[in-house]
Amino acid sequence: MISALQKEKFRNQLLKDKQAIENRFENVGHYDLERGAFHESTGELSSYDNHPGDDATELYEREKDIALNEHTEKELKDIEDALRAIQTGTYGSCKECGRDIPLERLEALPTALYCKEHSPDHLVSHERPVEENVLMPAFGRFEYDESEAEAYDAEDSWQDVARYGTSESPSDIDMEVEHYNDAYVESEDPVGYVEDYENFIGTDIEGKNITVYPNHQHESYEDLLDEAGTMTIFGDLPPGEKEPYTEEGKEPYTEEGKEPYTEEGKDRYR
Repeated sequence: MISALQKEKFRNQLLKDKQAIENRFENVGHYDLERGAFHESTGELSSYDNHPGDDATELYEREKDIALNEHTEKELKDIEDALRAIQTGTYGSCKECGRDIPLERLEALPTALYCKEHSPDHLVSHERPVEENVLMPAFGRFEYDESEAEAYDAEDSWQDVARYGTSESPSDIDMEVEHYNDAYVESEDPVGYVEDYENFIGTDIEGKNITVYPNHQHESYEDLLDEAGTMTIFGDLPPGEKEPYTEEGKEPYTEEGKEPYTEEGKDRYR
């Protein structure tokens, strides 16, 4: 429990802070909010002949003034609540559990009326701006977010932005990266392709004559297969099996134009 001398010290600090806020309100007129509409704070009678960009700037400044005013009023209310607690003798004890608030916490935040564990500031608001309901897709609201589909989702949207840089550095993330530009979550995800081999194979204009173009991705793909001891990423094919889309596989799988995957073609090749 804090002593009477310590309470008096905190009381003097709170009174000093309260006087400073009141002087600020008096000097700035509650951030010009007492003047009414923002036209009056700029000396304009109307915005009829103003450029929309100028009005947007003034609106932004007005919104900032409102936010600063609300923050300062909340600060003043917290000070008054703390002074009232000193007067009633409850200052220094948590309003929720009744335990003593550590002196270090009071020194850092003289307006504290709760211990750290029961501080209302621990609550994280999940309320979002109403504008997000009409901006689609935006802010994580995508149709395929909860599925494993390859469609563009919120994560892809974030990755597109993260490629231009984030506040993280390679030392801040829990994975190894080869380049600073890859220092964002799941930077290894494919971009513009689905399968890894699409990075190093190609066909002619008719979709034939598959060619392998050795590169870094090709080497990594081969190393992955060698490490797994398999021919493909989904496992080895049975001996002698050939895909019907290869030159060798076309003849035995077709008869009079019937593909083996049609009902007529299945019986012949079972």
